[in-house]
Amino acid sequence: MAHPNHHAESSARKFGGVPADYHAIHDWFDASKAHEALPVHRAMRHHSLGIFEAQRTFGRSLVNSDGREVPVRFVAEQHVREDCRRIPSVSDWLRSIPVASWMVNGVILPDTEPVAPDRQADWRASVAAGQTILGFEDWLADREARERTASARIRL
Repeated sequence: MAHPNHHAESSARKFGGVPADYHAIHDWFDASKAHEALPVHRAMRHHSLGIFEAQRTFGRSLVNSDGREVPVRFVAEQHVREDCRRIPSVSDWLRSIPVASWMVNGVILPDTEPVAPDRQADWRASVAAGQTILGFEDWLADREARERTASARIRL
């Protein structure tokens, strides 16, 4: 199935009620489409662990508009089966992902990350010290022009 609405219509036929009773669950399963619009988005939640995460998110059951109590797990299993034809495990998905070099070439990061200069703080200090009366944008343009001139002299 291609769209959460189709899943919701299928749930209403299978469990009763109306499609709106099931939209939240099916939207949750397909939320990863916002980041990856290819079928591989299913690796995020379309597996046995995703089914139990849906149950933890939405509760053990819902009461549809017909007043019938429907286990969330049944709705979640239906969604995964309709998309994958079976309920894969997380391992099934992970074993299918090729290992890229960036996944295994970790490094120990330094204890402190370099901090970008706070130009507004520098400007405020210059104003407080009486070194400039320029507004921030003009001061910044002037400072960058002086830095370019200085670096051009170094190259000569």
